[in-house]
Amino acid sequence: MKIFVYEYLTGGGLLADASMSAGIDSLAREGRAMCAALAADFDAVGGIEVMCLRDARQAGPHAPNVCWVGVRSAAEHDVAFDRAAADADWSVVIAPEIGGVLLERCRRVMAVGGRLLGSSPRLVELAGDKHATAVYLADAGVPVPRGMPFVPGEPWPRDFPCPAVWKPLDGAGSQGLRFIEHSEVPCVDASRRHGRLEAFCHGIAASVALLCGPNGQVGLPPCRQRLSQEGRFHYLGGALPLPPPLSDRATRLARRAIQSLPEPLGYLGVDLVLGESDDGSRDVVIEINPRLTTSYIGLRAACRQNLAAAMLAIASGEPYNLSFCNEMIEFSSDGRVGPASLRAPAHQR
Repeated sequence: MKIFVYEYLTGGGLLADASMSAGIDSLAREGRAMCAALAADFDAVGGIEVMCLRDARQAGPHAPNVCWVGVRSAAEHDVAFDRAAADADWSVVIAPEIGGVLLERCRRVMAVGGRLLGSSPRLVELAGDKHATAVYLADAGVPVPRGMPFVPGEPWPRDFPCPAVWKPLDGAGSQGLRFIEHSEVPCVDASRRHGRLEAFCHGIAASVALLCGPNGQVGLPPCRQRLSQEGRFHYLGGALPLPPPLSDRATRLARRAIQSLPEPLGYLGVDLVLGESDDGSRDVVIEINPRLTTSYIGLRAACRQNLAAAMLAIASGEPYNLSFCNEMIEFSSDGRVGPASLRAPAHQR
């Protein structure tokens, strides 16, 4: 079996999109860590040839026995991508939603006759629009924060509560998020990008990953998220496991969200806030990540089996039993893992 693991930011995607390279260092570190971890896990399964692309200008991820193909130009990247996606039995695309990159790469896999080990372009397109996702989930009865479309620089909406959060519609990794404490404080963004304004939700920031296939979903242990506190909510990493009452609430809500979505397949992540009510009545879904997330780094360290093998089996409709250790594990956004020492965050993101 051949599997193509593609990560956009370190795999040559920036060769044709230099404008995107500004301010995405943290996303590139996350992408490098995810790609190396997943490629190594697939390689460890046995009987699988793993191929990845690498931007020749960057230091490459390390994963033994994986075929790394260096690309030096946009043309080389495009040829190598098409060849790998067409030749592989499965392709995993890791890319930010920014600018529709994830959607475009997923569509390209299918255009060359490849097979996605991931969700359909329909789901990727939906999740790539934060406001459309929130409306979709709300219509399905899944709780989300109150919100509305909003362009920075416009007059503050009448009766909209503060504190609030503004996010670009196509953000990834907390890029571009702004915390707004008072409506008198302008939500400034030089690009005046369209975005979503939503009420700030107090509680514990958490994430739940699920492995999805034609016969259902397998929920993985919920993780606590660690985010910067300066009002930008930069993603720093996380820890697991959550205590059972919180873990149960997070898993139930994440399942509700994923079960409402069209054609979930492979690894999906759900970001949520566990509110201040013990009964879960104030828990909300923040967004859907239709791709591998950095939580994979911590989850693979806690899992007693091979998560990549589980992802492949479940996507193929086969059963797979997973078990996890109970020790507290902390992981950083760049792939470091160690004993947990995180304190519970006081707020949403």
